[in-house]
Amino acid sequence: MKRITFLHALALATLLASPSPLFAQAKTDAKKDAKKDAKPTIPNPVQPPDIAAPKFSNGQPDAGFLKTHEGYVAIAKAGGVDVLFLGDSITAGWRGNGKEVWEKSFAAYKTANFGIGGDRTQHVLWRITNGEFDGIKPKAVVLMIGTNNSGSDDDDGIAKGVTAIVKAIHAKSPATKVLLLAIFPRGSKPDGVFGPQQEKLKQVNAKIAKLHDGKSVHYLDIGEKFLTEGALKAEIMPDFLHLSKAGYQIWADAITPKLAELTK
Repeated sequence: MKRITFLHALALATLLASPSPLFAQAKTDAKKDAKKDAKPTIPNPVQPPDIAAPKFSNGQPDAGFLKTHEGYVAIAKAGGVDVLFLGDSITAGWRGNGKEVWEKSFAAYKTANFGIGGDRTQHVLWRITNGEFDGIKPKAVVLMIGTNNSGSDDDDGIAKGVTAIVKAIHAKSPATKVLLLAIFPRGSKPDGVFGPQQEKLKQVNAKIAKLHDGKSVHYLDIGEKFLTEGALKAEIMPDFLHLSKAGYQIWADAITPKLAELTK
């Protein structure tokens, strides 16, 4: 009796380890049905970097982007912002890895952080012209934007996008001084995985540097401060794009003297 039980158990184990052709076919059919039921991906519209446009996802304005934007509009309406940080996920990261540095370095100012992950120049331009400056007249805006454009737009187009943003800021708040930062380096080294984008961003920075007039626009390139022997290190940028706490400390230390000057 024990021998029969053992043989039955062995047969059952073999069956479970080797699914039948019918079972395999059922799995294949299920995958086909899932693909059939999946919603088709709708392409997003082409967005020139210097024309205001919201961020799109699957052919529609991105819900997360709009929700965050609405929150920033509410902050703007409340007023009382002296220093505004404006940009993409690197700027938004002041609320993450940079939180402690932010609280320590900028406590003397009434600050606001209007960074949104994934933003490109056209998205920031749209945000400015759709309420994010309605109610505030910051003494200074810290602007760093354009790295997310580098995969699809040329350097001239990105520079035009940054220029359009600076003009839009001054159209909303003429007395605001823009601290325009060079787009930070990305990739482990110029000929690494992000090589072509890094070279493009150097060209963008050379173009937007010409916006500096020492009055309403102050250009500052702090990119070299993130490098060790000419290369980025994971201690500063863990993914060679976004900053660690140490990276945000470098950023804060590099702009603090200039911010004090611009907010007198």
